[in-house]
Amino acid sequence: MTAVADSGATRRDEKRTMSVASGAHALHDGYTDLIYVMLPVWQAEFGLTYAAVGALRGLFAGTMASLQIPAGHLSERYGAAMILAGGTALTGLGYCLAGLSGGFVALLVALLIGGLGASTQHPIASALVARAFSGPRSLKALGGYNFAGDIGKMTVPALAALMMTVMPWRPTVIALGAVGFIAAILILIVTPRYGPVAIAAKTTGDDSATAVAPKAPRYAFPTLLSIGVIDSATRMGFLTFLPFILTAKGASLPSIGLALTLVFAGGAAGKLICAFLGARIGIINTVFVTEVLTLALILALLPSSLEVAFVILPVLGVMLNGTSSVLYGSVPELVAPERRARAFGQFYTGTIGAGAIAPIIYGFIGDRIGLTGGMIIVGTMVLVTLPLAFALRPAFAQPQSPTTA
Repeated sequence: MTAVADSGATRRDEKRTMSVASGAHALHDGYTDLIYVMLPVWQAEFGLTYAAVGALRGLFAGTMASLQIPAGHLSERYGAAMILAGGTALTGLGYCLAGLSGGFVALLVALLIGGLGASTQHPIASALVARAFSGPRSLKALGGYNFAGDIGKMTVPALAALMMTVMPWRPTVIALGAVGFIAAILILIVTPRYGPVAIAAKTTGDDSATAVAPKAPRYAFPTLLSIGVIDSATRMGFLTFLPFILTAKGASLPSIGLALTLVFAGGAAGKLICAFLGARIGIINTVFVTEVLTLALILALLPSSLEVAFVILPVLGVMLNGTSSVLYGSVPELVAPERRARAFGQFYTGTIGAGAIAPIIYGFIGDRIGLTGGMIIVGTMVLVTLPLAFALRPAFAQPQSPTTA
């Protein structure tokens, strides 16, 4: 009787954990990518240069990247529910303050607060899923958690664009920010409380069950990280400039929201497509295909009409997001089991950090040589990954089974 009750409690905790983690991922990723819809609005409102526009995106992403590890430590001390709920409320507060901002500096402060809150989601929510599920079920659960983030990327920016057709941008942003406070309350109520002893025991069990990775050259992981950094910089640089490219083609705010939704929908599909490619043609060949096609599609997008752009964007989303998924899933192949947690932390920090810095750099370039020239530079940078990928080929000489992230 007790065993049945315990089993029921476990299943209930799994459902609650999955609901909290997936909901938080969807909302936080939606908040993060909402910035892309708002950038043209803020540029017009405050008279910003492309470098200043890049600084807005970079500050949010940079704060989010740099504080993920401290957020994980805080959750160990004060509990996952408390820190995740506090972070969600902070991100919502950041957007509420953005809606009240009267200038560029106030907007920077608002996005700094939003980035601070957003830093809590990835390390805490993914850890919650890993604690609730074990073995092969953990991989499936993490896949569902990651897909929820893609749902948020598709829906929140599109919703904001639609809302701004019937109301000004300020109440739109404030209303979306208020959702963060509601979500924070739900997180506090619903999140299961896992004790530190149970967490340690489950973590130890998972690590001991992890398959031993094949031997890899010492340069393999740094090279993989370098490819990930360049790929992330390209993706974030492209997404920062995309609304302005579309505006120059005559796109309205709803059209920009739709365009971003198409990119993110393609990105969600890219995780599955590139996992299939990785299994069929290998990790390195997949990187070659996706990076070359990324450049080709960006160059095709620039002179195309708005109608043709809508056809190109979902395919481009597959290439942009599929590459990162294959790279992330390759980390366990190159790192010993006892170092994987640290390696994943380094990979997340490096790639998200690159995504924070890149818009600022590309913004300065755009101010100097124009928007089209800046976008060409963004696309061309992916070519740097090709010799790095070629150098990494010996590390994947053995048959691989890539895992998507």
